[in-house]
Amino acid sequence: MPLLWAIRDIVGLTGTKFGCGVSQCGACSVLIDGTLTKSCSMPVSYAFGKEIFTIEGSSPNLEFLREAWNEGNVPQCGYCQSGQLIAATSLLDATENPTDKDIDAAMSSNICRCGTYTRIKKAIHKAVALKNESI
Repeated sequence: MPLLWAIRDIVGLTGTKFGCGVSQCGACSVLIDGTLTKSCSMPVSYAFGKEIFTIEGSSPNLEFLREAWNEGNVPQCGYCQSGQLIAATSLLDATENPTDKDIDAAMSSNICRCGTYTRIKKAIHKAVALKNESI
């Protein structure tokens, strides 16, 4: 069983989405022990005993990103946004002040059918600014 279906159907956390089923779109992204992982093709057995962080979770970086996403009206249809936010959380967990190049590299494995990439990049920069303001 893919981890995605255990998260959604057994645990009941439906924020993580099914997009393609072959780890190409990023809608199913979660963090496993802090590592960005596509859950649609990851067997449940891989995650046994590991920390799984989904969009339903809370962390300082995710909260700054949520605020920036809302302020920037990032989502259009919204389907990919849980995966986008998890990928952005992974980026900010690893890189305190990412450049445009860092953002492009970190977000390249997440597809947005609506093309909100510019808004996503601006929101990531805004989240960094919000984080720095809070320090």
